[in-house]
Amino acid sequence: MLLPLDAYFARIGYRGPREPTLEVLDALTRAHASAIPFENLDVLLGRPMSLAPEALFQKLVSERRGGYCFEQNGLFLEVLTQMGFEARPISARVRIDRPRDAIPPRTHMFLRVEVDGASRLTDVGVGALSLTRSLRLQAEGAQPTPHESRRIVHEDGRWFHQVQLGDAWHDVCEFTLEEMPLIDREVGHWFTAAHPQSHFRNRLIVARAGSDGTRITLLNRELKHRSRDGRAEVQALGSPRELLAALREVFGLQFPDDTRFGPPGSPWPS
Repeated sequence: MLLPLDAYFARIGYRGPREPTLEVLDALTRAHASAIPFENLDVLLGRPMSLAPEALFQKLVSERRGGYCFEQNGLFLEVLTQMGFEARPISARVRIDRPRDAIPPRTHMFLRVEVDGASRLTDVGVGALSLTRSLRLQAEGAQPTPHESRRIVHEDGRWFHQVQLGDAWHDVCEFTLEEMPLIDREVGHWFTAAHPQSHFRNRLIVARAGSDGTRITLLNRELKHRSRDGRAEVQALGSPRELLAALREVFGLQFPDDTRFGPPGSPWPS
């Protein structure tokens, strides 16, 4: 099934060229991460979620919702491939706020794209640290983006995507360049959405990149605006009404007034 790309471009506000070039890849990465929020709200609502391309398009584009990595990068993979890019899904372990001796599940997916004779990494589905420009898939030092600086490091046979926050470098994810076929994405998707130990089952997470270098995140009842220099403004949401208003006004996510996000541990469970 061919996706209606005009509708996707309208969803992310992209009006540029459509050739499979590095400039187009970077522009699409930034526009997607700025327009389509990362969110796990269907997990908390107990709704079924499909990774079929037409279902991803219906949810993220037609219904103007967001999603997490398998949905975000799954849709982006279909779009890039249809545009003529050579793109492949790569499996990874998210390492945000995790020590190196911990072994998180391999439940993340990003994209490796071959363009202009080089391999690039793009990832529009890693929450508050989603990329807004693709990265050279080489261990060669800092790479600037419209938001934070990033780098790729190679240690003991493993690759690490890192982000610079202040003066320190932090792991975002770990990978080996192994591809992640659909069946493996389905397994990771099931774990992420259904396993009791999945953090997506126990907290509400919404995030998007601001067009001016800011980051906007919602974690349970805490709404945070972080500027390019790292300064943050934090607002505590005091009621379900304020939460739904923030979802609508800040992230463009519409839910009925009686919506409550469960299970226990998340804000105002049903």
